[in-house]
Amino acid sequence: MQTPADQMRSLVEAAAAALQAGDAGAARRHFEQIVASGQANAGVFVGLALACQSLGDRAAMLAAIERTLALDPVNIRALVMKGDHLVASNASRSATAFYAAAMQAASQATALPPGVVQMARHAEQMYQRINAQLESHVRTQLEATGHAQGGSARFAQSVEILMGKKQRYVQEPRAYFFPELANIQFFPREMFPWLAPLEAATSEIAAELQQLIATDQGFEPYIRQSADAPTRQDHPLLNNSAWSAFFLWKDGAPVPGNAERCPKTLAALAGLPLCRIPGRTPSILFSRLAPGARIPPHTGFLNTRLICHLPLIVPPNCHLRVGNERREWRAGAAWVFDDTIEHEAINGSDRSRVVLIFDIWRPELSAQEREQVAALLAAIDSFGQRGEAWSA
Repeated sequence: MQTPADQMRSLVEAAAAALQAGDAGAARRHFEQIVASGQANAGVFVGLALACQSLGDRAAMLAAIERTLALDPVNIRALVMKGDHLVASNASRSATAFYAAAMQAASQATALPPGVVQMARHAEQMYQRINAQLESHVRTQLEATGHAQGGSARFAQSVEILMGKKQRYVQEPRAYFFPELANIQFFPREMFPWLAPLEAATSEIAAELQQLIATDQGFEPYIRQSADAPTRQDHPLLNNSAWSAFFLWKDGAPVPGNAERCPKTLAALAGLPLCRIPGRTPSILFSRLAPGARIPPHTGFLNTRLICHLPLIVPPNCHLRVGNERREWRAGAAWVFDDTIEHEAINGSDRSRVVLIFDIWRPELSAQEREQVAALLAAIDSFGQRGEAWSA
């Protein structure tokens, strides 16, 4: 008499044999029976995804892939299948993130089955192909908008760096690098004469913040899981309210229901050189760091902007490190820094720390260069899937 373990092993073997024999229907039935038993692992869901793919059931295939990645975020087969699904769904740009994750997982593995090796090679080929398509698309878009010729040499070099033709140095933005910008950690106050008027509005801004805190509505984890990017299960602040934010503006537009609650805050920022890139920036938010919380070292996405902090609620022993410079926040004392230089934040107190954060253009960029950068990022956003933010 077979034990439950023996029965389950037999089911797995039967499902694998059916899949290998090309009987996708039988394989699916066996895999679904295992899933129904509550004993399915990542390998079972991968097998189910492959069976559903053979049967042309894309919805069931995608559901199985998502279950696989929830159990095993670096499963190479599932990552490649998710990338292929995104390509088929006209979301090639998002697909590159999954192909890159598969390539990284393959490079770190000591040994891989031949079938998985083949999938890793496919991921590399697709990654290179999409990047080549992206470069062609972007250059065509820039020519169509008149930004391909007559621009600054720095902008031309930035496109070369973005497309992997040249190497970047010193600053480490995760997405877009504009060359020949000063490598400054915290910027001198005298470069920004509007800091003093902003600081003068601290009490009004803090009063609006206190009203938000009193209702305790609208703050959300700053780092949240997205279905369009591989999950970083190792990130200590993923879906964690220890670092939360109340967005007044997000992705370049006001957040309905939030912006209206802070008119004096937005009025204080109205005349500032906010970094305006449709669909991306500015972001204006109250950033709350819980007692004892730490934002680990990281870098920002693009070095054509700078980040401004206006501290509002600052207990003792709260500080920001940018590069090798560490500063403690003081309520009402704003500063500007380059977030593409490695930085981290620590709240060493027993109370929450809250600062107002917004982004501004780098002062070194000319008006033409700002337009070119915005056009370049708009061209990227029009590739693969329109209107979605670019993650890299």
